[in-house]
Amino acid sequence: ADSSDVDVELPTIRHQPEGLEQLLARTKFTKTELQSLYRGFKNECPSGLVDEETFTLIYSRFFPQGDASSYAHFLFNAFDTDHNGALCFQDFAVGLSVLLRGTEQQKLKWTFDLYDVNKDGCITKEVTVGNTVGLVGWGHPDRVLPAPCILQDMLEIMKSIYAMMGRCTEPAVGARAPAQHVELFFQKMDRNKDGVVTFEEFLATCQE
Repeated sequence: ADSSDVDVELPTIRHQPEGLEQLLARTKFTKTELQSLYRGFKNECPSGLVDEETFTLIYSRFFPQGDASSYAHFLFNAFDTDHNGALCFQDFAVGLSVLLRGTEQQKLKWTFDLYDVNKDGCITKEVTVGNTVGLVGWGHPDRVLPAPCILQDMLEIMKSIYAMMGRCTEPAVGARAPAQHVELFFQKMDRNKDGVVTFEEFLATCQE
């Protein structure tokens, strides 16, 4: 390709990050810290954007003993706040700032949003994907759910955590362990026993 082709292509494959001043205002990092983070980010992702596949590959390096792909999916969605399928440096910096330097309530809100898989403002045991016929199910007082439904929200998160830990989980856990963990979570967090956990319930329980 000649030089004119290169000039045309570059803007489409390279993401320009927010200015340093904007990121200083949006995060609790210093100028030096942001510059250091940016160098590391660009080293891993020269284009300035990270898709989910690349994010999963990078994250999985920290958990070689297990399968981190499912948890990485949830984590990627938590960082990808504008839901455009790619993480830019500001997504990464703002999310990391909350986790490392945020207030207790900000950290808990970030964690709640991670668990709220379908982003409906509450944590459920299941995610409904249809409403055709009634099925006997779990997670609601009358134990009747619209169908079909997928036991997902918290259960899938828990499954992904156990898969990620892999051989590090001691003693070895059975197949029912993630579901049992979810039940314990809801027993503690679901204060009004309506089958869902709101942020207010989550916050109140965590701050006790």
